[in-house]
Amino acid sequence: MKHCNSEKLFEEAQKYIPGGVNSPVRAFRSVGLNPIFIEKGKGCKIKDVDGNEYIDYICSWGPLMLGHSNEELLEGIEEVVSKGTSFGVPTEIEVKMAKFIVEAYPSVDMVRMVNSGTEATMSALRVARGYTNRNKIVKFEGCYHGHSDALLVKSGSGTITFGVPTSPGVPADTVKDTLVCRYNDMESVKEVFQKYGDDIAAVIVEPVGGNMGVVPGKKEFLQGLRDITKEYGAVLIFDEVITGFRIAFGGAQEVYGIEPDMTCFGKIIGAGLPVGAYGGKKEIMEMVSPVGPVYQAGTLSGNPLAMHMGYKNLNILKNNKHIYDELEQKAIKLEKGINENIKKLGIKATVVRFKAMLCLFLAEGPFDNFQEVMKCDTEKYAVYFKEMLDRGILLPPAQFEAMFLSAAHGDEELEYTIKCNYEALKVAFQK
Repeated sequence: MKHCNSEKLFEEAQKYIPGGVNSPVRAFRSVGLNPIFIEKGKGCKIKDVDGNEYIDYICSWGPLMLGHSNEELLEGIEEVVSKGTSFGVPTEIEVKMAKFIVEAYPSVDMVRMVNSGTEATMSALRVARGYTNRNKIVKFEGCYHGHSDALLVKSGSGTITFGVPTSPGVPADTVKDTLVCRYNDMESVKEVFQKYGDDIAAVIVEPVGGNMGVVPGKKEFLQGLRDITKEYGAVLIFDEVITGFRIAFGGAQEVYGIEPDMTCFGKIIGAGLPVGAYGGKKEIMEMVSPVGPVYQAGTLSGNPLAMHMGYKNLNILKNNKHIYDELEQKAIKLEKGINENIKKLGIKATVVRFKAMLCLFLAEGPFDNFQEVMKCDTEKYAVYFKEMLDRGILLPPAQFEAMFLSAAHGDEELEYTIKCNYEALKVAFQK
């Protein structure tokens, strides 16, 4: 495939945007390439500015469960835009959206809209600290909760990709109250609570790690977090920015049967538009200004366009819950096909799937935590990625990301992907 126009755009972009991209993973540096620039998408396929078409397994990192440019979702969007895009004062759709989330998640009594997952997690932790009147928080290696200062400590996704566990520009004092434990390791959590328990405000966790590939939390681990936070009076926060409304209508907490005190949302509740939200028990959420003393604000929070798209998206999913089963069956088909290819080729690779989230790790499992994920062969993944891209398949441009499916992916696309997977793996493991 030729990428002349993408190359020209990237050259121009680097003059005005750091690294030429507005989010690091888009730079394709982890796979040793320059990025492709996308012109449009329809269904499960996207087309770049050079006219190349790809089957898309990024799906905007999760929110496009119905595929690109879904007609049912987009119907009436012109009318919404014509009424205005932002007001800075309340609109009815904000109330409808908040009510919808509260009714969908039993653990959430009240919810506050924000504009990104980073804003949601940052705000939730501030509220938890205000509610408990404590300072310390617990997070886990490999879990990424956005780029706010206190959380850029041994995080996942792009920071793993570039081998930087923390970021310059984050003062040491800012992270001194952030305690890092090992994912799926309850003993490390117990040790931290025994030492600092009376000053721990919150534990924040991705119930299914989606930023170090796909690493599901073990049921006993998540239940252990629920139990120990109750014992010490700390707030348990589930970061469901990726999993909320994605792996099940009720998210990971529905799948695991465990209710946190607070939940962070993003991605799907905006159907691809910028949005985030955090919610939880009433007594916690009433700490938020203007009712309580914890300040958090945002001019574009509850943006009517994002709320309209998100509300419509969630209603489609609510009224068509079979989509979740169908997505999982598609993921199972991919998992089986890739596993058969791995067996035929006799290579060291492992598919991890949780519901409809998948990751192909180029190493032997198990993969239960950050340290085990880091065994992967990123050089081979770079070759594999390029081979798949050349065959018209867009995968995450980093080993440590999840693949996402949509309702628009059909058997034809899945079978073609499995065929190409065999060919690409064969090349990657020859080098």
